[in-house]
Amino acid sequence: MHVAAPPPVERVTLRDISWEFYERLLHELGDSRGTRVTYDSGILQILVVSAAHDHPNRTLASIVEVVAEETGTDVCHLGSTTFQRPDLLKGFEPDSCFYFRHADAVRAKDNIDLTTDPAPELVIEVDVTSHSLDRFPIFAAVGVEEVWRYADGTVSMYALREGAYHQIANSLALPVLTPEAATQFAESYRRTKWPAWFAGLRDWVRRAKENPGGQ
Repeated sequence: MHVAAPPPVERVTLRDISWEFYERLLHELGDSRGTRVTYDSGILQILVVSAAHDHPNRTLASIVEVVAEETGTDVCHLGSTTFQRPDLLKGFEPDSCFYFRHADAVRAKDNIDLTTDPAPELVIEVDVTSHSLDRFPIFAAVGVEEVWRYADGTVSMYALREGAYHQIANSLALPVLTPEAATQFAESYRRTKWPAWFAGLRDWVRRAKENPGGQ
C-alpha cells in the first residue's frame, strides 16, 4: 500500500486499495461524519470537509432549490449520498446531488443502486484544495449528466457529451441559470444577510424567466 503525501488533516490518498477495504471503511465511518470518500479502481481518497468547503456547497444547493421552486421544476436533493458501481470499481460521495426528471423515481428510496437506478442528474463539486482526486471521470462513468464545479470563487457548469464533460453557458437542469449568476449569488451570500440574499435570488429568477438571455 502506497500513501501519498497529503497536507495535514485535509486529505488522505491511498493506492492499491481493494473494494472490500473501501466498503469496510464506509461501514466503520458510518453516516454521521464530515468526510467525502471516493474510490476509483484501487485509489481511495478521504477528504475532510472544512467550512471553506461546505459553505459554497450549501449555498449552491440553496440556489438550486430556490431556482427549481421559482421555475416549477420538481427536484429531489440527496445531499452527499454514497453512490457505488462495484462492477466499475467506482464509488463517490458528492458534495450535493439532485434529481429532476427522475425525482419521483428516487424520492421514496432509502438506498440508490446505480446498477438499476438512474445516476444523479446534477452534482455539485467544490474544489478548494489542490491535488484533489479528479472525480469527473467517475461522474462520467456512472452517467451524471451535469456537474457544477466551484473553484477559486467561480462556478463553472459542465454537461456530459459523448463520455466527456464540456463547459456550458446555461444549466441543463435549470436553463434559466448561468455560471455567472450562480457565481454572483454564491459570492454575495458571504456579505449579505440571509433574508436579503434569499429575496434577491428569488427576484432575479423571476426577472430572468420574463427576459430569457437578458439577465
